[in-house]
Amino acid sequence: MNSLGRVVEVVEAFNRSVEAQVKRTRRDARFASELRRRWRRIQAQIPEIEIPTGLKFPRLALPPTDEPAEIARYLFGEGLPGEFPFVNGTYREMYLEKAESGKQKTEIEEPTRLFAGLGLAEDTNKRFHYLTHHQRTIRLSTAFDGPTLYGLDSDADGVFGKVGEGGVAIDTIEDMERLYANFPLGNEHFSVSMTINGPAPILLAMYVAVARHRFGPRVIPKLRGTVQADILKEVQAQNEIIFPLDASLRFLRDMVEFTTKYMPRWYPISISGYHMAEAGATPVQQAAYTLSNGFAYVEMFRARGLDVNRFGPRLSFFLDCALDLEYLALARVCRKLWAVGMRDAFGAGERAQLFKLHTQTSGRSLITSEFKNNLTRTAAELLLAYANATNSCHSNSADEPFTTPSEEYVRLAAHAQAILLEESGSFKFMMNALSGSPGMKIVERVVERAMLEEFHQLDELGGVLAATELRYQRSQIQAAAHRYEQQINDGTRPVIGLNRYHSAATESPAVNVVRTSREKKQRQLDRLEKFKRRHRSQSERALDQLAKVVERGGNVFAELIDTVEHCSLGQITARLADLVGRYRPTL
Repeated sequence: MNSLGRVVEVVEAFNRSVEAQVKRTRRDARFASELRRRWRRIQAQIPEIEIPTGLKFPRLALPPTDEPAEIARYLFGEGLPGEFPFVNGTYREMYLEKAESGKQKTEIEEPTRLFAGLGLAEDTNKRFHYLTHHQRTIRLSTAFDGPTLYGLDSDADGVFGKVGEGGVAIDTIEDMERLYANFPLGNEHFSVSMTINGPAPILLAMYVAVARHRFGPRVIPKLRGTVQADILKEVQAQNEIIFPLDASLRFLRDMVEFTTKYMPRWYPISISGYHMAEAGATPVQQAAYTLSNGFAYVEMFRARGLDVNRFGPRLSFFLDCALDLEYLALARVCRKLWAVGMRDAFGAGERAQLFKLHTQTSGRSLITSEFKNNLTRTAAELLLAYANATNSCHSNSADEPFTTPSEEYVRLAAHAQAILLEESGSFKFMMNALSGSPGMKIVERVVERAMLEEFHQLDELGGVLAATELRYQRSQIQAAAHRYEQQINDGTRPVIGLNRYHSAATESPAVNVVRTSREKKQRQLDRLEKFKRRHRSQSERALDQLAKVVERGGNVFAELIDTVEHCSLGQITARLADLVGRYRPTL
């Protein structure tokens, strides 16, 4: 049995232990009485808040029961927010308005994280500064263009038309400097997320080098943020993989090892199911494959000699939230399975048990037909994401099906979250206001059983890596995608404005498509050419030194921080590919 089979065992054992505690309350009067006293103490310690209408409410909603069996099922099976197994939330308080805590005021960090990436670095920088006017804290999330995602320079053959399209073009450390210009990279209230996978170590090395330029080497331990870097997901669903899987995992391990030691506030991998969902995975497939990939990374990093209690707290997760019923409780189930698996299968401490989740509303749910309905779809998805106590969230723009988001719809996407979190009273006054309904609990049980069945199937195939080589996850996602499209075509999955209530008289609206001009693309090539010319005497030496580190088994990421000073993304990718080869899919 591999570790995934062990996870199934410990989760099932945990569920039995919860039921044992429930049964104990019915035969052990002393235990039942103590649970009641504990419950009353918990209730007595919950502060009240008066809302603008004058009514008073507790800051934490608990089930209205004094029945010991129900108390046991809640405390042991779900846990208070911030307590094992974290079903009701990773932390004790989330989203709440600032409140008096003794003599000090506390404020929970805003979960909104807005995504941007367009044109050249200065264009995205301008968009970032625009977005910060619609956020209380600075949490930037970065999209890169196609050539960058594949580790290519903007001057590579055949990519000119893709430069700066659908994301920002980043070729050199100078581009990275422009991208985050005038932002306080080492500030405790500033963080950056980079949606990059195959070339993730190179892009993160550029970011570290830029921070070192601006603030000196002491800034490195202060840097906050996330780089996606999830190579398993790329093989299983998205295809943006450059090097063979073994080499890709080696570069990832080097990055995790370095950041764990020197960048304690950085998340070096965001284990992502979002792209699986976008490729067609069902909610259960998305969650099961994401968590199973997470457990596979834990197993790999431990085999490298890393301490699970050091790297475990720096793992984060990324899920889609669409309108299917499963999303009513999907993140709640994931928090439980991760916590139980990490504690009981891997011996991890509490900080490594936390399932730290970023959610993005569903891109696949957005359609071009009567596209303003996408505003409602995204709002409903946001409500589900926050009801599941996501740690951070990105809301898609309504015009994304046909263009890089415009300022108008980016602003509306940001305001959708602000309305829910700041204007609405659903989240800012009381924790758990929307959780714990009978329907939510039913969904939890059904989703958990289905996810454990997926774990069992992966275990039968020899584990995550073996299943990936057999293209199991990819084939399952493709089958689900085909079924999804069939359901839309035959009308069994209604899509308002497309296959139901569609107005034949409605004409496609005239929209401004955001594009990168030919002049800007040429400017990027000119900058790149000048960079290569200035550094031509140092670049070959830097690449040779990088090659020595690769061949001798050293930490490649640590060396990349120096390599990027003189070499472009494409130059580095090409040299690494010469050394380790390029990815070829298994047929």
